[in-house]
Amino acid sequence: MANIEQLEAFVATARTGSFSAAARHLGKAQSTISSAVINLEIEIDFELFDRSKRNPTLTKAGSALLPDAEYILRSHREFAAHATSLGLSSENHLCLAIEQSVWSLSMLPILSDFEDAFPYITLELLDPGSGDVGQLVREGRADIGVMIAPETLPRGFHFRGIGHSQLLTVCSPDHPLVELQPLTEPTLRQFRQLIPHSRNPDDDSYLQRRLSPRVWLLESPHVTVDLVCAGIGWARLNKAVVDDELASNRLVALELSFEKADVLQGIDVVWSQVRHLGPAGHWLLKRLQEMAVTKI
Repeated sequence: MANIEQLEAFVATARTGSFSAAARHLGKAQSTISSAVINLEIEIDFELFDRSKRNPTLTKAGSALLPDAEYILRSHREFAAHATSLGLSSENHLCLAIEQSVWSLSMLPILSDFEDAFPYITLELLDPGSGDVGQLVREGRADIGVMIAPETLPRGFHFRGIGHSQLLTVCSPDHPLVELQPLTEPTLRQFRQLIPHSRNPDDDSYLQRRLSPRVWLLESPHVTVDLVCAGIGWARLNKAVVDDELASNRLVALELSFEKADVLQGIDVVWSQVRHLGPAGHWLLKRLQEMAVTKI
């Protein structure tokens, strides 16, 4: 019967593209990974990889069995995390990461109730920039996160959608774009775009949001707002971030000829599949899931 080490080697090789990359990922010798995969193939009497090329590629059987192997590994991690949590007498610290673009005053009653229900637990609040909440949860730095839903489904997380955030294209009132409305994409490309961006150097998701050849990348949406107000460029920002500036006429929401409906981004609550939350964590997670924010 296949064991966990064999399944880990199989999945890691399939996801990284080679036995050597899988070995680095798992912190093991390449020979150990290769042997584990070979023994797994012997156990199931199927070849999982075609080794005729430089890098192994999944066979038809390997592709069919990969989702099952991933499910077994995920279930194993959840079982281990739950078992570990049963040995913990109590929680004394909980970390919640809320992406700056989705912070809302509607979260304050939840935090106030948490303080009443768990007065002796230290609650740490982090306010990371765009795209960094998932990394904090993945690394174990945060227990729960609230974030803009990513373009691709992340691995290793549970997640629940709780609402949407409206995305607005904004600039300062005296920016040249104001007089050129309604704006086409070619017109926007002529001016500098300011883009909130993850501090993770490997995160290139901002490229999907880039329209202009001239860009500045900023970690904080609030710093982005200040620069846009100063006339340095235009930006696409969540409504919650720019509400005050729009109300005080420090910013203008631009009319785009190529978008005739509101652009909405999903808001997710995320938590790890491999670490089990205690009573306080479950309480906070449940309340966040019940927010059901229609639009931030």
